[in-house]
This record gives sequence, C-alpha cells and structure tokens, in this order.
Amino acid sequence: MIDVDDIRAFQTVAKLLSFSAAGRVLSVRKSAISRSIQRLELLLGVRLFERTTREVALTEAGRTLLIRFGDIVNRIDEVIDLAASLASHPRGRLRLTAGIGFGIEVLTELLPQFSLAFPDVDVFLDLTSRSVDLVAEQVDVAFRMGPMIDSSLVAIRLGEIGCLLCAAPAYVERCGWPKSLGELRTHDLLAIPHGNGLPRRWCMSDKDGVEHQFDATARLSANDPHAIHAMVLNGAGIAAPAKYLALPEIERGNLVRILPEWSVPAVDVSLVMPAGKERSPAARVFVDFVRRWAAGNARWFNV
Repeated sequence: MIDVDDIRAFQTVAKLLSFSAAGRVLSVRKSAISRSIQRLELLLGVRLFERTTREVALTEAGRTLLIRFGDIVNRIDEVIDLAASLASHPRGRLRLTAGIGFGIEVLTELLPQFSLAFPDVDVFLDLTSRSVDLVAEQVDVAFRMGPMIDSSLVAIRLGEIGCLLCAAPAYVERCGWPKSLGELRTHDLLAIPHGNGLPRRWCMSDKDGVEHQFDATARLSANDPHAIHAMVLNGAGIAAPAKYLALPEIERGNLVRILPEWSVPAVDVSLVMPAGKERSPAARVFVDFVRRWAAGNARWFNV
C-alpha cells in the first residue's frame, strides 16, 4: 500500500528539485525524504529521480507519475481538515512565514497567545528575508510588507506600521543635523533594498501631506530591518526604522528624530495565502485571531 506521506515527499522533491529543501518544507530530515522516495520507487518498480551530487531531476517515469498523482494529497488533506472542522475545535499543523525582524518583534508576542487559545494547533514559523513560494513550500499563511502585486495570492490587510527617521546622538555630533531633504541626501543613509538588490526611492511627506521622492545611495544596506536598526544605534547613519523599534530608543535617549517636520510613509502589513486553495480550519481560526489581535494592538499597527 502506498503511504500518503511518501507521495507528499515525492511531490515536494519534484517541485523543489532538492531533497534537503523538501525536508525543510515538510519539517523532516533529509534522510526521511530519501527513505520515502526509496519506498515509493520499490513499490512502483520505477526510478523517480536521477540524482547526482549537484542536482536532482525527474525521470520520464517520475514526470508521468507526478501528473497522475495530481492533487491526490491535497484532496486527502482536505478530507482530514473537514473532519477536524467537524470537531469541537480546530487541530492540525499550521505553517507560517514572515520577515525576520517582524517575526522576532511582533509574532513572538502573538503566537504564544494563539497557542493558548488553540492548544491543538501546532505552528511552525519560518523567518526569512527571501520571497517564499507559498505553494511550492506548502505555506498556509504569510505575513507580507508593502503593496501586494501578485494576483495569484489572497491578501488581507491588517494595518500599517509607522516609521521614524532617526539617528544616534553620536552620529549627529559627528556629522551634524540635516536641515532639509537636500542636506539629508548628503548624509550617511541606511536602507533596505528591493528584493532584487536595487535601491529603493526615498519618500517623505511634508507637513501638508505632499509627498516628495528622491534618489539617494545608501551608505549601508541590509535585507533585515533589525540589522539596519542596530547599525543606526551604533552611529552608522540615518534610517527610518519601524516605530516599535525606534520609539523606545528615542525615549531612552539612544536615538534622536531627524527632520521631525517630515514624515515617512507607513508600511502596509498583510496576511497572504495562496488563491484557489481551501483554507484549513487551523488557518481560518488563525486569520480571524490575527485580525482581532491587530485591530486591538496599537503598539504594533495603525489599523
């Protein structure tokens, strides 16, 4: 008899073309993935993958069987989810992904509360700065920042996170206070680039709400807001970290506001899920829980 978990392992390796990556997605060891593939190959009597030290590729038989298996695992999972939804409370596994800084600062407060409310839901949180393929990596819910442009995803806006332009007192003492946007461009700026590595345009709004955009090369850049925030604290230059990071340090005197008459646009925060996929009971209660939590938590979100 074919084990559904072996089919799931086969489909995941086929999507990612990596035994190690499949193990991370399914939260099992690479050796367990290998054993699943070996059992399936032995039972079916065909070789599913060509494997070398550098790459994994589907055989012709593997490609044919991948098509034949189709969405059988998803359909079985839906039956299991339906059975769980008929129970008195949700149960099962929930796979989440988020940015590193947001995960450390915000989700480490949210998830313990969710776990207390739903003790039969097991949660795995993947914190990463890369753009995760929600379908290939079998992610139930992702937290995403900024505008949503991928039409293959369903997005639910939670609110926005404010940002503050600031610097360490030691930097201001060394380099002076910028008194205009023109002077700001001459200072040591720190920023998070686009996912492709290209610099972002700086955007500021004056006291009348009129938006001004300009290009400026960041002296230091990083793909994680915690790294930017830490470098600002250490006197590296001027940046616009999230309010929840900047305000406590401003109150302690470790940071000072720069050009306080200007404002930095807030960043939208959304819950994102694959379109066309029925949400599991665990995912549904998580989405509802997060929306209520965000609406009542001004420390993190402007709703």
